[in-house]
Parts: sequence; structure tokens; C-alpha cells
Amino acid sequence: MQIILMEKIANLGQLGDVVKVKDGFARNFLIPQGKAKRATEANLKEFEARRAELERQSAELLAAAQAKAEKLEGLTVQIVQKAGVDGKLFGSVTNADIAEALKKLEFLIERAMIRMPEGPLKTIGDFPVTLGLHTDVQATITVAVLAE
Repeated sequence: MQIILMEKIANLGQLGDVVKVKDGFARNFLIPQGKAKRATEANLKEFEARRAELERQSAELLAAAQAKAEKLEGLTVQIVQKAGVDGKLFGSVTNADIAEALKKLEFLIERAMIRMPEGPLKTIGDFPVTLGLHTDVQATITVAVLAE
């Protein structure tokens, strides 16, 4: 299916690009989320008429993400969990736990923005965690997992 991207999407394209994607990806994710529209003549004309407005909105979102990244960079978040004698946790620290800890520090970060490529944290210690605030902006925080 041919679609027009309404915002920059990683590994797919920039704002305004007309790309071909699988039908299910377009129908089930991109179009309902407002990230893309079908590439019809009417939608192409409408997009060109609104291009400047969409680019301005995109620049504002990027600037806001960069400002938030400056505040978050180098931040240490402490999370206390029950742990055994050997330092292994009873359970684990997930992205939901990190989002809740950041919320207590008055940073509203969605769970999906927290990147944990090795999966949940299962031991005591300090771990670097990347936050994907925007497709072009990332911040690294340290999560200190402490024993209760």
C-alpha cells in the first residue's frame, strides 16, 4: 500500500515521503495512529497545502524532546526491590517500574519510550537505560536497583 508519512518514522522515512508498506502495517498501525495517510490524489494535495504547518509542528516536538533530554541526561533513578542474599531480585525491574519512578520525579515518560534491550533488570546494581524521547532524540539515565 502506498502511504504519505505525516511524521518521521525510524527505518521508514521522513515527513511527506510517499512509501510502500505492507497493507496490515498501514491499516492496523500507521493510519489509526495518525502517522500516515493513504497516498491518493486528494490526500497528496491536502498534504502539500498543510506541509508548512506539519513541519512547524514537527520542529516544535523535536525542540521539546531536546529540552526534556537535557534535563534527563545523567539523571539517577533509585528503585528499591526485595532481593536475596546473592543480589538477585525476587521479581524484576521493568520499564513500567522505571516510568513510575520517573513520574515521582515529575518526568512524564511513557513506558514505550524506555529502551531495555537486555530485558528487565534482575540483579542489584547500577544500569544505564536509554529513553527514546523522539525519533532523533535519546537520553541516557542510570537506574540504581537497591535491595529492600
